[in-house]
Amino acid sequence: MTERFSGRETMAGRRYAGPAELPDIVPVFPLSGALLLPRGQLPLNIFEPRYLAMVDAALAADRLIGMVQPRAEAPENAWAPPLEAVGGLGRITAFVDVGDGRYRITLTGVTRFRSLGEVATDRPFRLCRISAVDFAGDFVALAGDDAVDRAQLLRTFRAYLDAHSLQADWDSIKRAPNETLVNALSMISPFGPAEKQALLEAPDLRARAETLVAIAEFDLARRGGGEGAPPTLN
Repeated sequence: MTERFSGRETMAGRRYAGPAELPDIVPVFPLSGALLLPRGQLPLNIFEPRYLAMVDAALAADRLIGMVQPRAEAPENAWAPPLEAVGGLGRITAFVDVGDGRYRITLTGVTRFRSLGEVATDRPFRLCRISAVDFAGDFVALAGDDAVDRAQLLRTFRAYLDAHSLQADWDSIKRAPNETLVNALSMISPFGPAEKQALLEAPDLRARAETLVAIAEFDLARRGGGEGAPPTLN
């Protein structure tokens, strides 16, 4: 399979209505522990030459980059480790050339995608042929918002953050829609790669929230913090 990676100049505020509007081939950034969900924001510090080239190519095309975790069995420090089949597609919505050989960018999540295979290329970064057909619901903001058990989510994460001596802006959390809350907590929580992948692949928002709660409760139980009811968020 040969490379056919080309794009068009797009407005910074581009919104995608569905899978059919996405390119077939995108550059991918393998990064363990990184999770990008629809409408979430992922800041990245780019310094390796191959990934600087990747950002340059994305900016010249559709501004799209796929975040994909290496598989668990991938050799540590491998140049081209095997990748998970499902990743998160993001669009560069902020870019700063720091001036010392680094870029600071922010990716805003568009959708999850399934990799259909890697594409041969002479570029220094990796390309994958993708499909987002299985994730058409990702393009609809707040889809499934009402199905989330918000009270349970807040109780569990208040206990989880307290157990880890972590702080949170609870005023902002209380104002956030369920989609924003679930996806933000999934992205920022210090879980391992397997847990992050499970959150990514959850079929819908309710399933992701339930998975998030289950992972947090397992961690609390393992730490001895699972006895009794978590404190209530007032």
